[in-house]
Amino acid sequence: MMNNTSMLTRFKSFQDAPAKWRQRSRAERFLLMEAFLLLGVARLIVLTLPFKWLAVSLGRHMNESVTQPSISDLGHARMVAQAIRSAANHTPWESVCLTQAVAAQWMLKRRHIAGTLYLGVAKDETKPEKLVAHAWLRCGEFILTGAAGHLQFTVVARFSDGKSLLLR
Repeated sequence: MMNNTSMLTRFKSFQDAPAKWRQRSRAERFLLMEAFLLLGVARLIVLTLPFKWLAVSLGRHMNESVTQPSISDLGHARMVAQAIRSAANHTPWESVCLTQAVAAQWMLKRRHIAGTLYLGVAKDETKPEKLVAHAWLRCGEFILTGAAGHLQFTVVARFSDGKSLLLR
């Protein structure tokens, strides 16, 4: 439940949204709209379809991109990551790590930028008999989505279409 301070802060951010939108470039606006739309599609697919159908769109299973992206591609990848984070904060649905990683992977693929989506598991600290899952996306040496705590997770799957090395 939100307290009064957090409700006021959220309301203030909605008031500021039109001004922030006008300050953005056309390219930033397009990226935000694309991110918002793909977050919705990813969320819908995650909730309704078997994962094996989603996996086909993410790249080759257990493939990992090993190429270092060009400076230009890395700049585009970082812009995609920022758009995903920004849009995810304003979706009326829950845009968790898997949804963000999937949408960002799709955005990178549209731009022909190699990225690797990782799925990991770890023991739940509060209930050691349970597992928690996490997803994150890497481009080059940079984690674009899901960076917080990703090192605590054991990778159980990875997906990439980029110039890659098959790892098993």
